[in-house]
Amino acid sequence: MKTVLLAVCGLSPQIITETLYALYQSNRHVNAIHIITTRDGKEKIFSELFAGKSGHYYRYLEEYGIDPATIDFGHRNIHVITDDHGIEIPDIINESHNEQLLKKCMELTFHFTKDPETAVFFSVAGGRKTMSSCLTLAAQMYGRPQDRLYHVLVSPEFENNRDFFYPPKKSQTIELRDNQGQPFFKETKFAQVNLIHIPFVSVRDNLSGDFLKEPKDPGTLALSLIKEETFQLTVNLISGKIVYKKIEHDMMPAHLSLYAFFAMQKKNCLKEVETCGSCIDCFLDIQSIYEKQEQISDLYKRVSGSRLLEEMSDTGITGLSADNFNTYKAKIKSNLLGRFGPYALTELEIASKEKRPNTRYGIMMDRGRIEIVY
Repeated sequence: MKTVLLAVCGLSPQIITETLYALYQSNRHVNAIHIITTRDGKEKIFSELFAGKSGHYYRYLEEYGIDPATIDFGHRNIHVITDDHGIEIPDIINESHNEQLLKKCMELTFHFTKDPETAVFFSVAGGRKTMSSCLTLAAQMYGRPQDRLYHVLVSPEFENNRDFFYPPKKSQTIELRDNQGQPFFKETKFAQVNLIHIPFVSVRDNLSGDFLKEPKDPGTLALSLIKEETFQLTVNLISGKIVYKKIEHDMMPAHLSLYAFFAMQKKNCLKEVETCGSCIDCFLDIQSIYEKQEQISDLYKRVSGSRLLEEMSDTGITGLSADNFNTYKAKIKSNLLGRFGPYALTELEIASKEKRPNTRYGIMMDRGRIEIVY
């Protein structure tokens, strides 16, 4: 299985060679290295790790007998965070920069975790704390069982030392600084570089297929995990009301008969689909509605029954026109909004689709969730 090291890095490119050293000492080899960094971090990587092909990265490979051709790592593997105009960000200093950082982490994590034959090693040891947090969040969203989240702990006196990039095979004496900034000398054989495996909980398996087609922001992914109970819509012609989310709503006979007509259009659709989704095959244009006037009138007679004439409010439902149809539709929408709220309205209202003169009308709710009681 191919392995990819995806790391964040700030102004201390040593963390890359230290991480690589720690991985190889733990018998974890990598096939590719990709780094998320800033403009200033990129310059540090180019000058200190690459330096043509004489930088510390190549020195490490040569010293430990690793063929550079076995690891895909070069200038194109350095992913610099940019602003909205594509300009490279020198450092992460505000919320906008952090949003771009998170976006980059999500995009690259999504990309590298698409291949089931690839394992991703996430390294969160470098850069500002916000860089580690963003890459960790990306791993939690898209990580799989074969992926790993790592931190690297380096002996404090060697950590971030400009001359220490990894423990060389032959110990060397280098100049270090104590807590007061005073210089002292110590051999590199005393340096400890430890690979720390950080357990993380991935939500990937709980994401629907639609959320794995392209990278999404964490907020969108989190909302997709909050699955609300699916409620039925009951159109009860006997009691003269509709019921949704256990809330009852009494409707005037004219309103209920028109609403029931559209509910039946959706319920009786013969198209063979698992769910209706955004399909509007059952939607009708205004002329087709006029042609079904008799069906609407029959529903009105059924609903009104033996009620007194003054309770029926308006008999225009038995002779629909463009004006009174739009009036009925608007009143029904207003009543549904007041009773069930704006979030429910999108699937309950008699919706209008397509532009004039080809406008078609219908209910968006899935037909499997509609029940009609006669």
